[in-house]
Amino acid sequence: MKELLLVLIAAALVNNVVLSRFLGLCPFLGVSKKISTAAGMGGAVIFVITIASALCSVIYDVVLVPLDLKYMNTIVFIILIAALVQFIEMFLKKFSPGLYNALGVYLPLITTNCAVLGVAIDNVQKGNGFVISVVYGAGTAIGFLIAIVIMAGVRERIENNNVTKSFQGSPIVLITAGLMSIAFMGFAGLL
Repeated sequence: MKELLLVLIAAALVNNVVLSRFLGLCPFLGVSKKISTAAGMGGAVIFVITIASALCSVIYDVVLVPLDLKYMNTIVFIILIAALVQFIEMFLKKFSPGLYNALGVYLPLITTNCAVLGVAIDNVQKGNGFVISVVYGAGTAIGFLIAIVIMAGVRERIENNNVTKSFQGSPIVLITAGLMSIAFMGFAGLL
């Protein structure tokens, strides 16, 4: 249990996928203008990364390794993640239209989030078993949620401030992301 908690904390804070590994930057920068949309995106990413980590771990251990097709892992994982996102989109559209409308365009965009594929490949390269893969995936997704919600909160506050014209828009967002990355490096001494 202690090991799982350490894996969860390390994935969420110490090795934050966005701020230390620079994966998932497109939705991090593109969807972080409002806290509500950032939280919706983060919730969807938690769901997709956790389930994708579990499914990719099972497919790798049960199909790819016994058939000696380990070199096909990236292609299989991309197809699996795209199919998973499509399935989740259809499921939510039919059984939870309110949540489907709230997530809107962000749900299909998760397919292109490289953090999802990065976590699946990371689990394989580290030799994580099924349980560790799921916990690592959940921790990574929670770290993504934390980073994107903090960024959205900062961006909402920056919007009302006087920012020099040359720093308005993308430059101030990138400076903010860099400062957040430096701040998250402080978690390195946590474990």
